[in-house]
Amino acid sequence: MDALSSAGSRPARGRLGALSSGAQAPAAPWARFSAWLECVCVVTFDLEVGQALELVYPSDFRLTDKEKSSICYLSFPDSHSGCLGDTQFSFRIRQCGGQRSPWPTDDRHYDSGAPVSLQKESSHYFGYVYFRQVKDSSMKRGYFQKSLVLVSRLPFVRLFQALLGLIAPEFFDKLAPCLEAVCNEIDQWPAPEPGQTLNLPVVGVVLQVHVPSKVDKPDCSPLKQCGHKNLLPTPLVLSSVHELDLFRCFQPVLTQVQTLWELMLLGEPLVVLAPSPTVSSEMVLALTSCVQPLKFCCDYRPYFTVHDSEFKEFTTRTQAPPNVVLGVTNPFFIKTLQHWPHILRIGEPKLSGGLPKQVKLKKPSRLKTLDTKPGLYTAYTAHLHRDKALLKRLLGGLQKRRPPGALAALLRTHLLELTQSFVIPLKSVTPWKPLSQAPPQIRPFHQDDFLRSLDHAGPQLTCILKGDWLGLYRRFFKSPHFDGWYRQRRKEMVRKLEALHLEAICEANIETWMKDKSEVEVVDLVLKLREKLVRAQGHQFPVREETLHRAQLNIEMVIGSLPKDLQAVLCPR
Repeated sequence: MDALSSAGSRPARGRLGALSSGAQAPAAPWARFSAWLECVCVVTFDLEVGQALELVYPSDFRLTDKEKSSICYLSFPDSHSGCLGDTQFSFRIRQCGGQRSPWPTDDRHYDSGAPVSLQKESSHYFGYVYFRQVKDSSMKRGYFQKSLVLVSRLPFVRLFQALLGLIAPEFFDKLAPCLEAVCNEIDQWPAPEPGQTLNLPVVGVVLQVHVPSKVDKPDCSPLKQCGHKNLLPTPLVLSSVHELDLFRCFQPVLTQVQTLWELMLLGEPLVVLAPSPTVSSEMVLALTSCVQPLKFCCDYRPYFTVHDSEFKEFTTRTQAPPNVVLGVTNPFFIKTLQHWPHILRIGEPKLSGGLPKQVKLKKPSRLKTLDTKPGLYTAYTAHLHRDKALLKRLLGGLQKRRPPGALAALLRTHLLELTQSFVIPLKSVTPWKPLSQAPPQIRPFHQDDFLRSLDHAGPQLTCILKGDWLGLYRRFFKSPHFDGWYRQRRKEMVRKLEALHLEAICEANIETWMKDKSEVEVVDLVLKLREKLVRAQGHQFPVREETLHRAQLNIEMVIGSLPKDLQAVLCPR
């Protein structure tokens, strides 16, 4: 007995953000919409003020002035990109002023079932942009320039790019009424439920997506037809809500993938100078995803400009560069960020097909403020040897015109197995002390003990790559990603131990334990049990429904054994 010692129907709406007459005020307006998106923004170019926020839907969503300014500047390619026609890209901005309202329970439920790398952002917003710039003689500037932006805390880049591809052309043709209809359709979508395949209708199309779960195998896509087998129209099936085509994104840097993986694993500062916001944002997102299933714990900005509110913070020379991956298109950053240790310069994409010219490793001293040639400018030396067999298979597959999806899967599997080989020895460390205390305590992590264990239980057991694994682990221990991994691992162990502790209490003979206990001890047990029950019901640690039911019965039984005055205090009418 030591363990004992320790939404209704959707309201009718008129214009966005306002209730129709006679409708009752909802408990959570736009609850289903906000499970996917924070808001939708329209940014246009004004001759007098430059980029301007034209519309925000729903209209009652509050953005700070700094957030509005960031969205405006980041929704347009800068003048160096020369983007004509339709362009899609993404950005990520810091949320100002912290959380403006407590997270609803649905968010906690989603995060408890989602992989750590796909949980909702708590302090940043993603912006998914569809920008159109076409010649228009009716405009004073001679061009029509407008962006449609989806703002979300979900890192579902593939889903939101596909959604923009459907709704943006309609919006540019029909404008506000079309956007209002789309927002109302999204407000009828089911919430993103990890492990579920969902049908999401919008503008006459049904998007079918699988929401990843932490119990999914990371190298497979369990998408299946769901719901209505005879669904009309036929669903547009997305193979992933978040995965980009890694082979396409990494084509210019295939010979440096090993080095870039190490830089991402270690959370090193990196600038990606690309010819367009599309290439910039996709490269940054591909880089930060290549260490999955680890969560990328550093800051990253898929597209960043000189107008960003963090420009001074990131470019200061008075302190070491921050652990950030910056995607930029303005060559001005070559001069401004010369003191950064790693700069990746990407050239124009090859239009004729085939593999683009590969970037080479170059010394930082060869950086030129003007006309910097493509290359990875760094003094870093990779700890692991390059996987020549992988490069040969990728290049061979390209020459034989293998499907791009197969090459992307090959590259993603290689990076996934590489990261898993690195992480598996860390997971093998005993996470808690024997159950001599209640609840049991987690054992601290000792780096020296771990490094000694690598001789017989290291990554060489699961990975053929040779090199200085020991040196890579030593640098990893000093990186933000080790701190992030350890915090997440500790959190998972605490949740598991709390669940085991609650099960132990529920399986114990509480009546026997109570015989020699004072009223104070019994009341303390009731309060602790209640606290654990509330946390378990809020998905803060995993327990079976049967355990929750037994805990509730135990609470009622213990309270019933107390004097009437204490019962009245613990269960006020």
